[in-house]
Amino acid sequence: MKEVLPLAEGWSLRHSDNLLPAQVPGCVHTDLLTAGLIPDPFIEANEPDVAWVGQRAWTYVRDLAATDTAGEAHERTDLVFDGLDTAATITLDGRELGRTRNMHRRYRFDVTGLHGLLAVDFASAYDEAAAVRELTGERPNVYPEPFQYIRKMACSFGWDWGPTLVTAGIWRPARLERWSTARLADVRPLVTVHDGTGRVEVRVEVERTARGTARPLAVRAVVGDGLAEARCTVDGAHAVLMLEVPDAALWWPRGYGSQPLYDLEVTLIEEDTEDRPLDSWHRRIGFRTVELDRSADEHGTGFTLVVNGERIFARGVNWIPDDVFPSRITPERYRTRLRQTAGAGVDLVRIWGGGIYEDDAFYDACDELGLMVWQDFLFACAAYPEEQPLRGEVEAEARDNVVRLMPHPSLVLWNGNNENLWGFRDWDWEPGLAGDSWGGGYYLDLLPRIVAELDPTRPYSAGSPWSGSWDHHPNDPAHGTYHSWEVWNRRDYAEYRDSVPRFVSEFGWQAPPAMATLRRALPGERLAPDSPGMLHHQKAEDGNGKLNRGVERHFGLPEGDFDRWHYLTQVVQARAIATGIEHWRSHWPVCAGTIVWQINDCWPVSSWAAIDGDGRLKPLYHELRRVYADRLLTLQPGDGDGDGGTVLAVVNQSAEPWKARVTLRRLRADGAEVARQVLDVTVPARAAHRQAVPADLVPAQGSVKEFLVADSADLRSVHLPVTDREFAYPVPHYDVVVESPMGPGTGSVEVVVTAHTLVRDLLLQADRLGPDAVCDTGLRTLLPGEQLRLRVTGATDTGANAVRAALFCVEPA
Repeated sequence: MKEVLPLAEGWSLRHSDNLLPAQVPGCVHTDLLTAGLIPDPFIEANEPDVAWVGQRAWTYVRDLAATDTAGEAHERTDLVFDGLDTAATITLDGRELGRTRNMHRRYRFDVTGLHGLLAVDFASAYDEAAAVRELTGERPNVYPEPFQYIRKMACSFGWDWGPTLVTAGIWRPARLERWSTARLADVRPLVTVHDGTGRVEVRVEVERTARGTARPLAVRAVVGDGLAEARCTVDGAHAVLMLEVPDAALWWPRGYGSQPLYDLEVTLIEEDTEDRPLDSWHRRIGFRTVELDRSADEHGTGFTLVVNGERIFARGVNWIPDDVFPSRITPERYRTRLRQTAGAGVDLVRIWGGGIYEDDAFYDACDELGLMVWQDFLFACAAYPEEQPLRGEVEAEARDNVVRLMPHPSLVLWNGNNENLWGFRDWDWEPGLAGDSWGGGYYLDLLPRIVAELDPTRPYSAGSPWSGSWDHHPNDPAHGTYHSWEVWNRRDYAEYRDSVPRFVSEFGWQAPPAMATLRRALPGERLAPDSPGMLHHQKAEDGNGKLNRGVERHFGLPEGDFDRWHYLTQVVQARAIATGIEHWRSHWPVCAGTIVWQINDCWPVSSWAAIDGDGRLKPLYHELRRVYADRLLTLQPGDGDGDGGTVLAVVNQSAEPWKARVTLRRLRADGAEVARQVLDVTVPARAAHRQAVPADLVPAQGSVKEFLVADSADLRSVHLPVTDREFAYPVPHYDVVVESPMGPGTGSVEVVVTAHTLVRDLLLQADRLGPDAVCDTGLRTLLPGEQLRLRVTGATDTGANAVRAALFCVEPA
């Protein structure tokens, strides 16, 4: 049987004339941090002080003993790297084993009988990119860094939310594999289900040793605990097995059913008197069908995911690498972040094309949690040369990762790129290219052919955004996928309501991270929107200007009050995203999904994330949980689609009809009731209902003293006819009582707020009570006489004064 010897220990990093202890998996930055040789680039403005790390070459070394690679017990010993970042030369005892130039591939080298000093020499990524650019010529790019010339995590060169920290290192596990006769080189399970019967077509590629060339081999595959079993002989290097599982339990996205997973075990056998096992492969699979309905209709061209025949409004988020040093992301960290993601009501995660193909632990967690995965191939915001040496690397990388990831039932879509088809058409690339390649051949030819060949069980889309063909603009909201960035960049969030795209695969609004995150990242700084650390941890072009303009459209911009500014930017972020999602969900099935930019951060930064770089939840997170819930109640201004005035939208994404009793109240700013009506609304399963609000309940246009509230059970929607800065808010008045249900000193308390006036968007910033404190509730609006219980855990200061100081709400302009 094949033996595996991990190579995690014994590595050193050459630094000048010294050898430093090195961690594998790891990278140069983390090793230098551990050694105390560089400051933490996440803290203050240290990032530029470590830029030199990415500009120079580095070497990792360790000894391989003769006993590690000797061929006594086995014919062959391979040195295997699951990830090398990026341009490397590998030598053993001075003999070159090979060269690499792709962070996103796995590599294997025959080291049978060799021993001595193993060295992995990494060239500077900048030098590698310059050498490729010299061969291919210049290509346009939205950032002044050369990431399109090297197959490396693009955002390590910086982004409008990320630092420029250009890494190098052995970033995924390394090992020795010792084997004889033959090994399993590739296993591709094509998993389908038809009329309740699960089918697994297992395609196997085998590598043989010289002595194993003529040996009789067989492959055995087993699903579950003997649910299905098949065996066949290996013809040369290939074998195909078919297994059927009667009455297969279906894997569903979260909210639509359960997520049963089946063990699939494949064993390579030498056919002799003992049927000697040579190698084995194990994954978990799930049975489901997935289609992408791109049919044309009276609204344009659709883009609707269909899983097990069920049409789905995708409640999505975009995912970036959770750390700019990906080797630090443990399986436990993946699981924590993805549990948070699922907890926000999300059912789809899009892995964005400027990052990485994530570790298997990411997809394992998504399989278990019912999170559908939209996987970009790794191209983003640039024209990519299609000549060698890049073309061969792109093809090998795509093949490697399609085969690696295809067992996961959570993976529902392959996507060619992020914004490059749009960029070619709209960002002045086309004239400057003058006929040079730019990546279109990858997205429209090479990648769909690879997916069709290796993984025909899943749909492929050429890009995001993409209208489906050049017959329409690549970012046409009426066709395919749409990125909505004009609103954040230049307009007010209310203008999300101006259109009903078929599928919104990117839109977002910024806010700073939690206060405890800022205090950790900027120790000692007197915080202000434009203080040095705040500006350094704001990477978006005119990011603070856009934040301020977003606040000013709705509130008075606080002068000299950072706490107030911080609160209001959080409110605007949450409201902006809620405005878009509520509008678009209410137009299901014309709009079939929203994917918020973004769920997570890779360091402490002002950004579009709902979970900040230290893992703390912004108010946006809680708002996502509300607007992505199965049941949504929302009041919408008339949008010119025939609904007339204010519209009540009741959205039901659950599996059962919803008989909603909705109470509509027209109220004065002081809380006095002007009019009331109760509506009984029945919404079928997986449906949205819209109806006009009775005219006598709608405040007069431009009224600054009346507002409309809709309530149904614990759901509430509030509609003001004017902006908050124009509305005649009363001075908020509420009582606060702190109760300790777990006893004093436990850090677990309940904060009881009783409102005596209208209290709009009340927020308890729990991290002000301790860096690990968490509140179970985000923004809430209370009417006079109403009471709210806020549950806080992990607090270090639970005094009444501290709790009151951590409470914020909207105040009169």
